[in-house]
Amino acid sequence: MPLPNPLRDLSLSATVAGFVAVLVGFTSSVAIVFAAAQALGASTAETASWIWALGLGMGITSLGLSLHYRLPVLTAWSTPGAALIAASHGISLPEATGAFVACALLITVAGYSGLFERVMGRIPIAIASALLAGVLARFALDAVLATRSAPLLVIVMALAFLAGRRWWPRYAVPGVLLAGIAVALAQGQVHLAGVAVEWTRPVFTLPVFSVNALVGIGLPLFVVTMASQNLPGVAAQRASGYQTPVSPVVGATGVASLVLAPFGGYAFNLAAITAAICMGREAHEDPARRYTAAAMAGVFYIALGLAGGAVAGLFQAFPRELVAAVAGLALLGTIAGGLASALKDEHHRDAALLTFVVTLSGLTIAGIGSAFWGVVAGGVALAFQRQR
Repeated sequence: MPLPNPLRDLSLSATVAGFVAVLVGFTSSVAIVFAAAQALGASTAETASWIWALGLGMGITSLGLSLHYRLPVLTAWSTPGAALIAASHGISLPEATGAFVACALLITVAGYSGLFERVMGRIPIAIASALLAGVLARFALDAVLATRSAPLLVIVMALAFLAGRRWWPRYAVPGVLLAGIAVALAQGQVHLAGVAVEWTRPVFTLPVFSVNALVGIGLPLFVVTMASQNLPGVAAQRASGYQTPVSPVVGATGVASLVLAPFGGYAFNLAAITAAICMGREAHEDPARRYTAAAMAGVFYIALGLAGGAVAGLFQAFPRELVAAVAGLALLGTIAGGLASALKDEHHRDAALLTFVVTLSGLTIAGIGSAFWGVVAGGVALAFQRQR
């Protein structure tokens, strides 16, 4: 059998899916990253370096891993990790950088040792599917709620989605994006004044290791990244039918974090929400060719990192409601598939439904997000069922 050819496998729908994934991933949480950098006293140049490091880290790992395994492997920065950093007090940027390095070492060991993969191997597919559906359903709800502030924009995009699914399903999401941009331009909601063409310069911060930073940032950053990010990331892969090798992929994100931590790449992990955009039918009808969507997302992330100021301004130019509607509509098919898979097995149905509800709730305990607690709830339900 001939090996896949990335250029031959690439399509317009895959390219748009990669762009939408980057658009959603960047605009949904970049404000938290800026808040994290500012909480550590980072200067404007150092904050720009964070975008440089995060963009390159996500881009290189997504592009390299997707092309190497011919699977849609998309990485992301740790959003709950950024929130944790933003809430820290009394820790300097060099001390936090030392904590980032320690966290990267822990992620690398957890990945390459196979420990994290062994934990994931004990989670049934019904729980994984319910977890994925619960994580993604929040974006569908946000798309609906966006009609309160931009009813015309969201309704036109929804109609474009329905028309696309009816007559050109492969290009439904590109049609939604184009329809949204057209309405936003007509209403004067696209603001390009903040777009400045300039290259981002990396700034090196020498790590300083302190017990306070290691305990206050390093260890919690590792826990929330693995539990709230890598866990649903692997679940998204499995729920979509991709048996991605977990250990080397998670280990690679740890190595990327280790290399880029002094420049602001505080923690990388497997993506779940944005990865689902690249793993759905909207990216490509052929599941074997959807890896090109994740690879293109990697290309866009690299561009984001190299021209952080210009790209950040471009993404910020889109109205918030447009991003919410694109994300919610693009993920509907994946949400439906996850729920169907989660509820198919009657023996796992109660546990899967409990996982879905807890994950969707947005519950946070001890700084760990609802994705982890959803799995815990589903696991407890399974344990009771087996005892019965």
